[in-house]
Amino acid sequence: MSVLYDCHMHSSFSTDSDSPAESMVRRAMDLNLKGICFTEHMDLDYPDFYFPDLSSPFVSDPKEILTEILRLRDLFRSTDPEFRILFGLEFGMQPHLGSRFSDLASAWPLDFIIASQHLVGGLDPYNPEVWEVRTHAELIRSYYEEMLANLKIMPEWDTLGHLDYIIRYIPGRGNMVFDSCEAFPDLIDEILLFLIQSGKCLEVNAAGYKHNLGQPNPAPSILRRYRELGGTRITIGSDAHTPGDIASCFDRIRELLLSLGFGYYTVFRSRIPEEYPL
Repeated sequence: MSVLYDCHMHSSFSTDSDSPAESMVRRAMDLNLKGICFTEHMDLDYPDFYFPDLSSPFVSDPKEILTEILRLRDLFRSTDPEFRILFGLEFGMQPHLGSRFSDLASAWPLDFIIASQHLVGGLDPYNPEVWEVRTHAELIRSYYEEMLANLKIMPEWDTLGHLDYIIRYIPGRGNMVFDSCEAFPDLIDEILLFLIQSGKCLEVNAAGYKHNLGQPNPAPSILRRYRELGGTRITIGSDAHTPGDIASCFDRIRELLLSLGFGYYTVFRSRIPEEYPL
């Protein structure tokens, strides 16, 4: 394995994971990785009607996360002093949250920020009923339009997470995979060009394999188009929520990226990019 950093993962600090952060670190070290970045959910104003028994679902506490990361750095320093345990957050974009995310970014010593679009029209497409009001194509187009608008008003982020995340949850898709590049070429180009012109990264997220897409998020067609437009900067993450998913399918991702002409991936430390060969 030549991808030695996993820069997207969640632990029990995130609503959708029960895995202690220490178990994630131990697994990563067993895999001989050189480092990981915890990117716990920060989905401010997530619609609470999906989790009526929870207060502020998908909103992690940066102080608690940082305290645990510092403890883990001390705990494992003698085992492997070169292993990096990095502190990140995954910002769930919405139009009114730009300034609040800027405040978070300045308040904490973050290594890395992922900008992710999890909602469309204030609703979570993970839930099948969201797809009942409009056609699949209409909903997906709205998702990308919101993503582009949100990216433009969010000053603080380093990579765009799982760009075509929404296609994982199309009801009844079976083995069919929605091709966003084919359906919305101009819109996808606009998003990719914005990343390139802004000097931001595009994440290659391994969870698409886990969700039976047979490919990462974003799809190979989007990665190919990104490269054709001049994009070179990528980050790689498993989106692991359990130790067993850490660095999952990284060998397949590496082979895909090399075939598309990518030569390196990016890891952020103190929000400063470092490049590593694939």
